[in-house]
Formats: sequence, C-alpha cells, structure tokens
Amino acid sequence: MTIAAILQGKNDVISVHPDDSVQSVVQLLADRRIGCVPVVDNGQVVGIFSERDLVYRVAKDGPAALDHSVGEVMTTPAITIADDTPVIHGLSLMTKRRIRHLPVVVDGALVGMISIGDLVKYRIDSIESEAASLRDYIQTA
Repeated sequence: MTIAAILQGKNDVISVHPDDSVQSVVQLLADRRIGCVPVVDNGQVVGIFSERDLVYRVAKDGPAALDHSVGEVMTTPAITIADDTPVIHGLSLMTKRRIRHLPVVVDGALVGMISIGDLVKYRIDSIESEAASLRDYIQTA
C-alpha cells in the first residue's frame, strides 16, 4: 500500500506562508489542535513549522520569538514524500530522520500531510485484517 491510500481518508491540508508571524501560526496550531504545518511559497513547500521549532526559538529568544516570521524559524528544507511511496518506506523515513510529520508532494505541489500516527494506524489495521483473514481460513479448512 502507498501513501495515497492514507490520504484518501484525510481532510484538506493546512499550510502557511513564510511571511506569517510565529504568533499567528502558533494560534493556528492551537485552534486546529495540530503539531505542525508545511510552509508554502509560490506553490512549493519551502519548510515546515512545528512545535519543536517554536520551543527552540523560545529557548533562544524568549517571548520575542513570537514576533519573528515563520520563515525565520521553520525547519528547512522540508523532508517530503511522494504519494506513490509505500507506507513501510514512509515509516522507515520518519524513524531514520526522527520526524513525526511529512508533507506529501506530487509534481512539486503539496497534496497532503501525513503523521507517523497515520502510518502506524494504517499498518496495524492492515495486520489485524490479515490476521482475521488467516483465522477465518484456518477455521474453514
């Protein structure tokens, strides 16, 4: 299975612009109860802004961190993934790079966002379904 299968059950992706203030994006994260957003400029993913980026900047600048633009604080370049990537490869990438979110990009355009939770849930559901099929097969044999 591929990342595209996971995107089918997800809502539209929220993104921000590099010129947006950290304060406004932090408010967006809180309002939407999400941990990060891709940063998009001219249709291209140029970075990602996460809770970690905020924590690092607050540790460095204190409350003044909220006055910066997201472009100054974001992680760049963003690690992205294509929608035709197998789920297991996405899990491997997230584990190796120690990240929890990946923007999904097709032909240079942002089409979605996945989290490690999305991938783990998908894998567990697949394994449980396969186990149920095997149990059914064994019982009817």
